[in-house]
Amino acid sequence: MRPKIAAGNWKMNGTAAALAELNALGPVVPASGTTVIICPPAPLLFRAVDLAGPLNIAIGAQDCHAEPKGAFTGDISAGMIADCGASHVIVGHSERRDRYSETNANVRQKAEQAWRAGLTPIICLGESLDVREAGTTLDIIATQLSGSLPDDVTATNTVVAYEPIWAIGTGKVPTLEQIIEVHDFIRAQLTSRFGAETAQMIPLLYGGSVKADNAATIFSAENVDGALVGGASLKASDFGPIVTALAAS
Repeated sequence: MRPKIAAGNWKMNGTAAALAELNALGPVVPASGTTVIICPPAPLLFRAVDLAGPLNIAIGAQDCHAEPKGAFTGDISAGMIADCGASHVIVGHSERRDRYSETNANVRQKAEQAWRAGLTPIICLGESLDVREAGTTLDIIATQLSGSLPDDVTATNTVVAYEPIWAIGTGKVPTLEQIIEVHDFIRAQLTSRFGAETAQMIPLLYGGSVKADNAATIFSAENVDGALVGGASLKASDFGPIVTALAAS
């Protein structure tokens, strides 16, 4: 059975006071079978790790640099994230690809840096609305998979997240059939490249306007192993039902 993962990306939201949401979330986190990850802003990582450990919540970062160190003012390395006690890092999020012009090659380098630091990268893929309407979604996903995933992917060192850009924070959600099509395609591409044994155990997350009222339907898809959640992860009252739906799937 593949791991189930509910990951919350707080983006540029929250101060130390927001970490109280971890305590509120703790009671709904399953003892086993479902991994819950919260990715707060970088300044909160140390405090989040201290709070989350006893609650069975993992902590991740939202990005890392493609180099281990250097003259990169304002950036944070994978090693620094690991030093905070975090276990995961998001790389290739659509907001980074779109607004900061990150390429597939950049994302691959970041994933490799994550591994070197002992972190698990959550590698994000996704198409724009123009691509979806042009009918070339699978072509773009194939290109992103090929360019963004390093060759040393294993069943335990990588998580892949499909996030249609047009669904992030918009309230628009692809149909279940569209989600299934892309997730099945990703699984097939992973199988072709890494072999069935590895590919069948890599968790595939869906991200894009996931909420309590649609989570169970999304998690019913065979190749959806969890979610990468944005705004709905900021409050335990919103994220908790998503975690519960995943655990029950």
